[in-house]
Amino acid sequence: MSVTEQIDIPLRWIDGETPDRLPSGATLGVPLPRGAVTDAAELGLRADDGVPVACQAWPLATWPDGSVKWAGLALAATDAPAPAYHVTARPAAVRPEPGVAVREDGERITIGTGPLEVAVARTGESVIESVAVEGGVVATAGRLVSSRQDRPEPDHAGRVPAIGAVERAVVEQAGPVRAVVRVEGRHHDETGRAWLPFTLRLVFVAGARTFRVVHTFVWDGDPNRDFLSALGLTFRVPLRAASVDRHLRLAGADGGVLREAVQGVTGLRRDPGAAVREAQLDGGPTPPPAEWEQGVGDLMKWVPEWPDYTLRQLTPNAFSIAKRTAADRPWLHVAHGTRSDGAAYVGDTGGGLGVGITGFWQSAPTGLDIRGADSAEAELSAWLWSPDAVPMDLRFYHDGLGEETYVEQLEALEITYEDYEDGLGSATGIARTHELEVTAYAATPALAEFASDAQHVARGPRLSATPEALHAARVFGDWDLVSREHPARAALEDRLDRIVDFYLGQVEQRGWYGFWDFGDVMHTYDSDRHVWRYDVGGYAWDNSELSPDLWLWYSFLRTGRRDEFRLAEAMTRHTRDVDIYHLGKFAGLGTRHNVQHWGCSAKQLRISTAAYRRFHYFLTADERTGDVLNEVAEADRQLAHLVPTRKLKGRTATPSATRMGIGTDFGSAAANWLTAWERTGDPKYGRWLKDAMAAIGSHELGFFAGDFGYDPDTKKLLPPEHSQPGVSHLSAVFGLAEIC
Repeated sequence: MSVTEQIDIPLRWIDGETPDRLPSGATLGVPLPRGAVTDAAELGLRADDGVPVACQAWPLATWPDGSVKWAGLALAATDAPAPAYHVTARPAAVRPEPGVAVREDGERITIGTGPLEVAVARTGESVIESVAVEGGVVATAGRLVSSRQDRPEPDHAGRVPAIGAVERAVVEQAGPVRAVVRVEGRHHDETGRAWLPFTLRLVFVAGARTFRVVHTFVWDGDPNRDFLSALGLTFRVPLRAASVDRHLRLAGADGGVLREAVQGVTGLRRDPGAAVREAQLDGGPTPPPAEWEQGVGDLMKWVPEWPDYTLRQLTPNAFSIAKRTAADRPWLHVAHGTRSDGAAYVGDTGGGLGVGITGFWQSAPTGLDIRGADSAEAELSAWLWSPDAVPMDLRFYHDGLGEETYVEQLEALEITYEDYEDGLGSATGIARTHELEVTAYAATPALAEFASDAQHVARGPRLSATPEALHAARVFGDWDLVSREHPARAALEDRLDRIVDFYLGQVEQRGWYGFWDFGDVMHTYDSDRHVWRYDVGGYAWDNSELSPDLWLWYSFLRTGRRDEFRLAEAMTRHTRDVDIYHLGKFAGLGTRHNVQHWGCSAKQLRISTAAYRRFHYFLTADERTGDVLNEVAEADRQLAHLVPTRKLKGRTATPSATRMGIGTDFGSAAANWLTAWERTGDPKYGRWLKDAMAAIGSHELGFFAGDFGYDPDTKKLLPPEHSQPGVSHLSAVFGLAEIC
């Protein structure tokens, strides 16, 4: 028996209950004991009843001996997921039927999942050329669209529209259970400008008629003249049936659904008959008009058609739905509510398309549009930034207050805790990621089916190894499982739970939601005003200060609580995108806490460190998080250009030698190197780590030396001159202890 055959890693549903189905499969990361597995492809999966399950496994990280430390694992779509699973040695090759098939040529990449076939363009303005289900095309011309204007006030006439043009498309995974296509490009407008670089990942799993779209854009505009006024994904949906058999679905709150036809047959003065009404309500074909009762079929020419629908979630707590008969006619209010699940459908009895945005209300202002449903092709749009919202304004929030010198800036720091410096509070280079799900329907879905799909968009099921399995694999350093056997330990566990519960409550009570804010928490409370200090310099958004990311992830590892996972994941997605620069002169650095996430002039490794994101990547196999881990692998090079302590006397940097603080800088660089070493196996990262630890260990003050000189080209720590023993709490709370 090989060592691999002894592998038995239990998996559990994070939400604590078995989902009704997996419309888009499931993907997760699985930890493996050191030395146990040398090839991730040897891993298999079985349900808790022992039945083998088709899966796809690939390496995410290795131990120093080359054995697999973390493996990505993908499950196919199914209508009957098991209550639990076990990762084992593969007993036999279990392949999905049908599996994912990928075909490539010079013009496009075509992916088939069985029921679904999607064509992705290698170049051009239609990222997704076509979507077909069971042989019938239900959508074409899937495009990224945007608009901008040159001032922050709403100005529809002055908007410049743009379309996302594909510059590169590659296959990252090719099945048999999971396939991933990565698409890169920029938005091009009528002036000839190319801007707003984007990355799309299209994720397909075997047996699914749903595919996932992970959209990331990086802001590269000028905050003083570029005001984004719309950003979305649109499709053309062919329609062939009569207007009475064309249908729309819009997701409301808590599973509610608005279902309507382009031309309704219910509520009329004359009743066409129960068979007609019920057929339309169910989304099925209505009987021939000649068979309708009371001559209603002949009178339908007097019933207006409603081809245009719009849903707007302009704030996290309020959405509204309206419809109209034509573009030159007024909008009629239909309904309003609190928090939409964020999904829409348009189609007819021959099929249609559904699109949903995960985190829809949390990421307001968002929207969903259906246009032209009375024509040969309807347009279905999912808005990541609603065109009816106030344009995005990324200017710095004050004029500098006359802080021109370091002396003045340090004095201002004493009162507002804000480290201001002209030009360093720029948003240029930050990013934002959204996840969408696109579902192809062979016929208009029944109400319950669409509601279920919308709920999966809003919060899809997640699998994870159990806390016991994570602990046994000895990953993420030295931590322990929950225990209440001793009264003092029980009191500590209870206190930890109360703190998590407090912040969960504050997210909701204080409304810490919105396009740029969702996932972060505030830094400090103002007990006089009874608000968090949202408007006071460095006391507002936390931006990973004192490592809430580490706290939440370690808490989830220990408890397995679903609400801790959701809170930690939202924070990671925010801090990895919004609080880090992904291009420009600050690329690889993060921004210290501020009124705006990008506002503080302290651009630091301690914010961008991989220490915070490695949990999410290894637990979920999330490719976007993996991208950011790549970006920061050598972010320490920035220390030659922007030293965090530059405003203090004698702390200027040169390209050949700068300074590295032991806690906030070295701890962050070490996390970046360790993660890159695990993910790539490149021995240079291990060498940098060992050399640095040897330099610290051989110094008479060790970690108490404060900071070392540093050569970012050779990664050498240089002994400090005249160092005095000292230590700061900051040395211990940004991941240094955990990484060591």
